[in-house]
Amino acid sequence: MPEPLVSVVMPVHNGLPFLSESIQCILNQSLTDFEFVVLDDESTDGSREVMREWEKKDKRIHVCTSAQHLGLSASSNAVVREAGSQLIARMDADDLCEPGRLERQWKIMRDNPGIAVVGTLCDGVDARGKRVRPRDRSRIMRRSGFPPFPHGSVMMRRRIFEEVGGYRAGWDGYEDRDLFRRMAARGAVVTLPEVLYHYRYHLQSSSAKSDPDVLSRPELGGAGKVNALYSLGAMRLWAGDRPAILRAVLADNTGEWNVKRLMVASWALWADLHPSSLRSFSRMVVRTRDLVASTRVSDGSVYEWRFE
Repeated sequence: MPEPLVSVVMPVHNGLPFLSESIQCILNQSLTDFEFVVLDDESTDGSREVMREWEKKDKRIHVCTSAQHLGLSASSNAVVREAGSQLIARMDADDLCEPGRLERQWKIMRDNPGIAVVGTLCDGVDARGKRVRPRDRSRIMRRSGFPPFPHGSVMMRRRIFEEVGGYRAGWDGYEDRDLFRRMAARGAVVTLPEVLYHYRYHLQSSSAKSDPDVLSRPELGGAGKVNALYSLGAMRLWAGDRPAILRAVLADNTGEWNVKRLMVASWALWADLHPSSLRSFSRMVVRTRDLVASTRVSDGSVYEWRFE
């Protein structure tokens, strides 16, 4: 059989109740020449049975299983090994994407051989699919140690993925950031400013369930831990819950008290006292940042990740 234009890969561990929505939005893509490789990483919630039912409905879907629970990094490597295309598109089992996503990214990769990874900006939706966080084009303009796009939104070149060794063990929770920084040494890592992906904020996600007290990787340093705690808190806040990171921020002794840490501590205190008002304020801030950035960022272009 000829190689498909794109292999969409989705590692799944307990993907219910959002799994079917995520599968359906891939099947609805305007680009139809793809295979959809779904890996069940020892789910215990009935996800495997749901995947098998979808496999019966569409011949592009191929379901594979792991003999033991692999975790985030290992399952992500395993599902890529099952793929047959040189272009790999990631999809996460709780998120959504627009029908034109794959076609738009495929054309970018086809026309720009120097690009290793293309991600897309997103907005945020809650467990019911309601939009809770607008897009933020300012993320493209500022330097950051974190990619401006969500992990599930990327399309990448398999050749470069394999050259850098794929996802590294021991980096679960940061496996995407680590991978893309290494791939950036072999090709451009770029972002599309259009909202082609909808990131789901919900309390059952692996990110939201992280323990603040264990976010202490030495390689992150003090500033890295503060950033990780803020990301965890923001995930919980947009999901509609209290972030509950203040104690961990105050107890952290891996870095000095600087402006960034004071800001995160103040944010965490506000979040604990009145999360709904912080959500409203944060939406206003994001909309304002996005409006300002719109004077420099144009839909239809791509922008290279300006990482720290």
